[in-house]
Amino acid sequence: MISGTVFDIQRLCVHDGPGIRTTVFLKGCSLQCFWCHNPESLKHHKELMFFSEKCMQCKECIERCPEGVHTLENGEHLLDRTKCKTCGACASHCMTKALSMAGVTMTVEEVMEEVMKDVEFYKTSNGGVTFSGGEALLQIDFLEAVLRACKQNSLHVTIETAGNVKWEHFERILPHVDLFLYDIKMMDSLKHKQYVGADNARCLSNVEQLIKRGKNIIVRVPVIPDINDHDKDIEAITNFVKHINKEIPLELLPFHKMGQTKYESLGLDYEAKHLEAPSQETMQRLNTIILKK
Repeated sequence: MISGTVFDIQRLCVHDGPGIRTTVFLKGCSLQCFWCHNPESLKHHKELMFFSEKCMQCKECIERCPEGVHTLENGEHLLDRTKCKTCGACASHCMTKALSMAGVTMTVEEVMEEVMKDVEFYKTSNGGVTFSGGEALLQIDFLEAVLRACKQNSLHVTIETAGNVKWEHFERILPHVDLFLYDIKMMDSLKHKQYVGADNARCLSNVEQLIKRGKNIIVRVPVIPDINDHDKDIEAITNFVKHINKEIPLELLPFHKMGQTKYESLGLDYEAKHLEAPSQETMQRLNTIILKK
């Protein structure tokens, strides 16, 4: 039985493709964007998240944890993550959800059971299901199997991807995907490697092949202050895409800090804390560059 690692399933989504959708988030990523608002997606394995502001210090986790991960010292709830085996015993008994597990193993059938709960909303809004991450295509065997199940149920399928995977992974799912939401961060390969952890050769090659094959695709650019918010950055991405096909739409996504508390819950440093969301004037200026092409 094929299974995958899912860290979230969100229903009634309206920003992850057309209509009302259910978005399935798969764990694991091949990039390391320091501004990522889903830090729980970066690693493939399960992780324990602790939201200290929700903790009422009931000590249930201390009693339930077999590894002694949790302690109370001077009124403060402390975690020794080096001892944690991510068994989930503490999280399953946390009444306030101060403790939760990022990542659960699910079968295709279990995912489809969740996805099909809102099938009537998909029908009335021309919506469907979106697979995101992390990088959903890293779990290719599971993704291909669940996409087949979606198509057997006549669901519209969208994939969110940054494309840093083998082209063969795309080939396996092409017959089952209606729309790709494809992130391009920047065109400068060295800069891409510096800020994202890998060069962009594979990302750009894959999006070019998708466009040339006539696949339905929207290119999306996360606008990160001081990283790719200069006119030349957006112009370079726009020129690259429009040179392949002038009809491909581009969307700019402004940076935000909504993922900051999740870094803290994982015991990670939030390296983007010094950044602020781009101004409305900046977004208008950059959008004008796209519109002129």
